[in-house]
Order: sequence, then structure tokens, then C-alpha cells
Amino acid sequence: MPIYPETRCGEDYADPEQRVPDPYQWLERRGEEVERWVAAQNALTSSELSGLTARDPLRHRLGQLWNYPRRSSPIKRGGRYFELRNSGLQDQNVLYVCASLGDPGRVLLDPNLLSSDGTVALATWSVSRDGRLLAYALSQAGSDWLTWRVRDVASGEDLADSVPWSKFSQAAWLPDGSGFLYGRYQAPEAGAVLSQANYGQQLVLHRLGEDPALDQVLLERPEHPEWGFHPQFSQDGRYLFVTVTRGTFRETQIWVNRLADGLGRFGPRIDAFGALYEVLGSVGDQLYLRTSQQAPLGRVVSLDLTSSGSSLQPVVAEGGEVLERALLSGDGLVLAYLHHGQYRLARCSLQGGQITPVDFPPLSTLTAWWGEYGEDELLFGSTSLTSPEVVYRYRHHQGSLEVQLPAGLSFDPADFSVRQVLVTSPDGTRLPVFLMHRRDLRPGPAPTLLYGYGGFGIAVTPTFSASMLAWAEQGGVYVQACLRGGSEYGEEWYRAGTLERKQNVFDDFIACAEWLTDQGVTTPSRLAITGASNGGLLVGAAMTQRPELFGVALPRVGVLDMLRFHRFTIGWAWISDYGSPDDPAMFGALRAYSPLHNLRRGTCYPATLIATGDHDDRVVPAHSYKFAAALQAAQGCARPVLIRIQTRAGHGAGKPVSMQVAEMADLLAFALAHLQGPA
Repeated sequence: MPIYPETRCGEDYADPEQRVPDPYQWLERRGEEVERWVAAQNALTSSELSGLTARDPLRHRLGQLWNYPRRSSPIKRGGRYFELRNSGLQDQNVLYVCASLGDPGRVLLDPNLLSSDGTVALATWSVSRDGRLLAYALSQAGSDWLTWRVRDVASGEDLADSVPWSKFSQAAWLPDGSGFLYGRYQAPEAGAVLSQANYGQQLVLHRLGEDPALDQVLLERPEHPEWGFHPQFSQDGRYLFVTVTRGTFRETQIWVNRLADGLGRFGPRIDAFGALYEVLGSVGDQLYLRTSQQAPLGRVVSLDLTSSGSSLQPVVAEGGEVLERALLSGDGLVLAYLHHGQYRLARCSLQGGQITPVDFPPLSTLTAWWGEYGEDELLFGSTSLTSPEVVYRYRHHQGSLEVQLPAGLSFDPADFSVRQVLVTSPDGTRLPVFLMHRRDLRPGPAPTLLYGYGGFGIAVTPTFSASMLAWAEQGGVYVQACLRGGSEYGEEWYRAGTLERKQNVFDDFIACAEWLTDQGVTTPSRLAITGASNGGLLVGAAMTQRPELFGVALPRVGVLDMLRFHRFTIGWAWISDYGSPDDPAMFGALRAYSPLHNLRRGTCYPATLIATGDHDDRVVPAHSYKFAAALQAAQGCARPVLIRIQTRAGHGAGKPVSMQVAEMADLLAFALAHLQGPA
């Protein structure tokens, strides 16, 4: 067992009324003591990882697997195509503009030129309707905070505009390109970026060339500080639609502004948070929405914008599978369904009726897509466990599909096997599970890495990961589980993994682990578990509830303190899934599974490598700091407990490729080193 840095125990309480001890609460605060603790923990981790024999070979191989030319599915504006590309090992993707899909194009924005260490990222971007102007948002060191800039597409030169303190926002260009709408929050107080809660988003108009301090607030609701506002202009420029959210609840309102009446004159058309409503766009005066209203699996409805009511007319009825996405394209709708965690595409007219399949590869995931009403082109991407993103162009009138395959891969997808099984949870729920390994892997217990998420209505579908391919090349099995709390089977499946039912998610994950051992795929000593964010919570809960079932645990940027998560940055928004610790009815349920509060001194826990970023302002790093300190104190056997704290990194978005390669090499090498138990 390593000799851990000394960690002071304080006398704080997570909840003074409940008298729940929180001895490492001081790790939530910034200061020299915390900095010394972080440095000492990183020094220990670096020392322990430097001796792992698989580390350098894995880093080399990951560099090879990552090093292939890749591109995103494009969007089209003003007759030109805009897409992200990476030559292979560039730290950040580069934005290109092209005259055609086959055009080599030219660089419009290269974030790699904006910092020496690759930590300035292009977080999001939006092109004006005529394709002349680019609004782009930069993120520093993985932070969720955004600063908007504007670039002239023809010249490649930036305008003077610099708009700070935006968060969880896109840019919606005015139809004439004279400015854009975005969401902003109050700037945090000095030193409070990782602690101050983000409430009270404003929907703001920035007109080009004006001082951002004078930007016009179009929408805010101080009486509802948890509301967020997400703007979208109609394709014909006649309407502004605003989707109103509250945290991460899968329920929305839809507000409409007819621009002829003046910008900012909103009328709520769907004014209750009873269901999810997603704006697809409008054709004439008909607004099309994907909704869960009276349809847990999803349906498409229309709303007459010339009427004053909110009567919804059916367009595409609820079917037997989840309608995960929908898009106005061609002369109708394109529909993306989920079938046991796999995507399939179809199309239909705006009157509904016959649904026609569109070719889509099996065991794959739809990535991004672009289409507009009246445009014959549909552009979309797909990926699978053994294939990086493939870009497709579908022609509606011809029904033809063109494929642009990735090139320069340093592996052969045919060398790997992918299959799907259904695993049964203790209450009889059937769980889709994907397994990937080398085709020549001999039967018998193998090092196995089990991944899950199970929350916020996010479906876990097959996507390519160079890291997991490297794991399989080493003779490992990679397993990806679909758990309740996601959207794989609609709203009821999602809600079955929330609030007081959250334990279902952990039971599902544990059932998958037991299936893997029962089937002889692996043994507990050869089984590792991993997950990030809400998936980090999953790993923390599983390893504290069933420590004997796993050999290694890799919780990344995890929500690990369920009694104080709501006090920092955007943590309050997760009450939709977790419930509030301030609610006496939920406190007991949260206390029962909170990983930090369920460690038992003297228990033998799996070998654990915790990963976080010191600039994570979504799931603040104190979650991982406190869990690491508590787990080091509780560990009852020689298995190590380490924490890897990446400097100048956040929750994950925008992390430079070089950092990703180094982190994944460390995590996989650690897992391989500690999964050497008996077969």
C-alpha cells in the first residue's frame, strides 16, 4: 500500500441538523493548504504510475490510434459547408469552410494557435444565415465559461466584438446578421469560479460593434432563477422560438416571438413544464415539435402559430421505439429511432403517414446531422465501437446515399468482434449491453472494462473510442451497458432511474457485472469499472456497495458527494435526477448511496484511480478530492487509492488530444497492472 500524504480531518458537517460528519470539507475551498495537498497527491500518483510497464507502450499505441484524419458532419450556410477537422494529433479540432463537400477547403479558425498548451478550445460556434459571419465561443482550460467572438468568413479576420460571461449557450443570429442572441450569467466574484452557484440566466441581444455591457436583455425571470432560455430563429426569419428549461428537467416551455411585432415581444405558447417539447422548426405558420406529451416514447406534433391557442395536431404518432431525434429536411421529416440502444433512421412527409427507412449501419450511433426544409441534402455522421465517425450525404429525391469513409486508420475494424446481449436486472428489467473484443480472443476470463452512465435521459449508444480499442488490442473485453436513467426506452425508463429510484441504476450496473462473471467473460479480480460525471457517481456507488465484485475502479470527474452537490456552480440543476439534499424526503435516499458517505473503514476496496481536473467548474474537483481522502483513510487492504488531478483541465469538453492520450494511458495501464488476479 502506498504511503499517502497526510490529510487533515476537520470538524465540519455535511448537514449540521443531521450531524453527518464531513471532515474533508476544507478541500472545497481554494488556498495554499489545498494546493499543497493537490501537489502531494499528484506527486504520489506520478511516482506510482511511472513504474507501470504498460504505461509507455499504451501511450505510444494510443498516439497511433488517435493519429488519423477525421472530420465532423458538416453544416451548410450561404451555399458553403462548415466542418471541424483534425489531421490526427492536433490538440484541438480546426474549423474549415468549403465550397463543396469534396473541396479541400480553407482554415477558418484554428484554436491550436490560441495557446501554447492547447487548452484554449472552440467550445461552440454558429454561422449567420447568409454564411458571411461566424460567432464562436472560446473556453479556457476546460471551463464552461465562454467568451464570444465574431469572424468575417471571407477575410478570416475578427471583428472587435468580445462578449464574456456566457454559459450553457448557443448563438442565434438575427435574420439580417446584424447581431446574435446568447445566454449569459452574472460574472462570478473573484476566486469563486468553482464555488458560486450559477442562477438567473439572461437571454441577451448583442449587436455587432456595440459594447457588450450595453447588450439588451430580452428575457429574464428573477422570480425563477433556475430557468434557462435557448433561442432559435425560423428558417424564413419570421419567428423567434425560445425553449425555456429549468435545470436538467426533461420538461420545457415554448415561447414565440413574431418578429413583425418587434423583437422581444414573447407570448408563451406552451406555458407549463409538463413534458419535453423540442423545436424542430416551422414551415409557413406551422411550428413542428418533438414531444413526450402523451407519448413517453416520443412523437411529432404541429402548432398553428396564427391561432392564440396551444392545440397540438398529431404528425408522427408514438410508435414502439423511442423517437430520439427528429429534423425538418427535404419536403418532410427525418426521424431517428432507438432500437435497444442502436439508431435507425426513417423519413416521412409533414402529413405523417408512411414512414420509409433510410439506410443506416447496424450497431451504430447517429452523431451530428444537418438538414433544412426545402434542401435536398441531408448530412449526417455515424460511429460504432470499431469505426470512427463516417460522414454521409443523403439525397431525398433520389433516395441515394454517399459515404465518405475515414482514412489512415492504424487498425483493421474486421479484427474486432462486437455483439449485443440483454442482461436481466434483479427486478426483471432487461438491459441492452454491448461487448467488444479482439476477434481472436480465446474463451475464458479476460481483463474486462465495464462502462456505464445511467442518468439525465442520455442514451449510451455504440461510439468509437481509440482508448477502448487499445484496451481490446491488449486482450481485454470492453463492455458498455445501457442502464435506467438514460433515454434508451423513453420517459418511463428515464424516470425509473431518478430521485428515490436512483438505486435502480446501481442495481442494473451490478447486474451487468454479475452477468459478466457468471458467463465466464471475466472474474471479479479481472473486472474494472469506469464512468465519468454522473457515471463517476455510478462507479463510486457500485464500488462502495459491492467492493468484492471489482478489481479496479476508475471514477472520473464524478459526482461523489450527494449531500452538497447542489451548492456549487450548476450542481443545483441536477436536482431533477437526484432530488435535493435540503428536502427531508430525499435526504435519506441520497445519504443511503452517496459514495463519500458510505465508505466503511477497514473494507477492502478495489484498486482505485480517481481522475479530475483542477478547473472543472461543472462537477467541481472537491468531489474527487474529498472522496480520495476518505477512501485512502478507509482502505483496508494493500490495493492502492490514487487521484490524478490534471492541471488546466475541466470536465472534459475541449481537453487537448495530448492530455487525453496521457490520461487514458495512465488509466488503462493502472487497470491492467491491478487486474492480474487468478483466472
